[in-house]
Amino acid sequence: MADNGQAVFAAVDLGSNSFHMVVAAADPEAGTFRIIDRLRDPVRLGAGLDAEKRLTDAARQRAVTCLERFGERLREVDASNVRAVGTNTLRRARDAGEFLDTAEQALGHPIDIISGFEEARLIYLGVARSLGFDQRRRLVVDIGGGSTELILGVGEQPESIESIHLGCVQLTDEFFADGRIKGRRMKDAVVRGRLELEPVEAGLRALPWAQVVGASGTVRAVAEACAGRGWSPPGVITAEALKRLREAVVDAGECKRLDDLGVSDDRRPIFPAGVAVLSAVFEALGVERMEVADGALREGALYDLGGRLGVLSAVEDARRATVTALRRRYSVDTDQAARVAATARRLLEQAAPAWGLAEPFYRDVLDWAAQLHEIGLDISHSQYHKHGAYILRNADMAGFSRQEQQLLALLVRVHRRKMSRSEIKSLPERWRASGQRLAVLLRLAVLLHRSRSEDAVIEPGLEPSGDRLRLRFPEGFLAESPLLGADLAQEQRYLAKAGLSLELDD
Repeated sequence: MADNGQAVFAAVDLGSNSFHMVVAAADPEAGTFRIIDRLRDPVRLGAGLDAEKRLTDAARQRAVTCLERFGERLREVDASNVRAVGTNTLRRARDAGEFLDTAEQALGHPIDIISGFEEARLIYLGVARSLGFDQRRRLVVDIGGGSTELILGVGEQPESIESIHLGCVQLTDEFFADGRIKGRRMKDAVVRGRLELEPVEAGLRALPWAQVVGASGTVRAVAEACAGRGWSPPGVITAEALKRLREAVVDAGECKRLDDLGVSDDRRPIFPAGVAVLSAVFEALGVERMEVADGALREGALYDLGGRLGVLSAVEDARRATVTALRRRYSVDTDQAARVAATARRLLEQAAPAWGLAEPFYRDVLDWAAQLHEIGLDISHSQYHKHGAYILRNADMAGFSRQEQQLLALLVRVHRRKMSRSEIKSLPERWRASGQRLAVLLRLAVLLHRSRSEDAVIEPGLEPSGDRLRLRFPEGFLAESPLLGADLAQEQRYLAKAGLSLELDD
């Protein structure tokens, strides 16, 4: 589908309170997107977590119904031009993996679960792009259903990112679940928010900002209520206006009576909690004035997608910058990493058609794994592949979803020694076969460069077929290379235990 000859892109945000989707046409020359459609559904997924942190049947059904509707709108959009992300509730849900299988089928596209750090980065990117930030420092605040993100940044670059477990759905369940609003409950909810903010207050106050910007439906709803009463200008929330609104919310006594403040039906149940969270932010950080932005997570995901695909030259693929930063931080031998990466790429070129690895993503993730396969050496040489996998699984990695980090960690974990079947099975189902095959290619590249020599190595020809891989070397080469021959014989045994056959032909 195209809009006046321009390619069309879409981003889907599976939030804890609402699901959102934006559809936009790209303008590469201007380096921006033009929004052509927006959809929103108050799914309230966060309210559907039971005491065991599992999604209720009702919450699942609401989510699937919404995603089916979104999926219908996306039918004519190229699959590579769509990105869907899940946030706090899906990070917390114990059955998120099971739910994602159904959700992805309903939407017709993969869904990435992103960390709080990545969520905050995308929010900042969306807000910065929507407002055209200059080089002044700004604090961006986004209050969601399950978490609150606070980001300090200059221009489009975030400097400090904090994601705290404090959201409207959570505080609603704790203090306003029955729909009644009392002064004591509101005060306790604000104190609860202050407690969550306390560990990050000093760090955020340490760098002076020129402007505070609020994103999300909660912030917009508060701003509209304040402007409707004439307490603050449109699109602005002042500390005094917020204080008056808080008193008015308590005076209403019940969520169902918040219509006098202009609060929509679907937002009334969580509005008191939203006011409490925002009040806690204002008090903790000494905010006197907040301006409201339209851009948020979904817009950030849209621009990030544009950077990944190279559609918007002004936006880079954050994953590449992250890999470079990790390589430097953990003192990786860049020459060795480059040699392994180059060989891995050439092996992939041979294997890709038969093994279904032609997607650009597989090329990228294999390259990243090759660049980072030795980061664990900075901790200890013993079991360094395990140390490296731990780092990649748990680090804040800008641009990467949790599933992408899991795949990258898997490749580093199994690039030497035993190839654990259980590790392979822990991947999302869509990546299990491809993840194992990428791991084989990385293992071979590492093995071929085991001597760490700068001299060029003889790379074999590859003939992959299902779970079998034949390597063809020049005649007599292995007989003249006993160390490599011994390594390959050991590799045959490792792979055989993982259900793979490696055949050697020279």
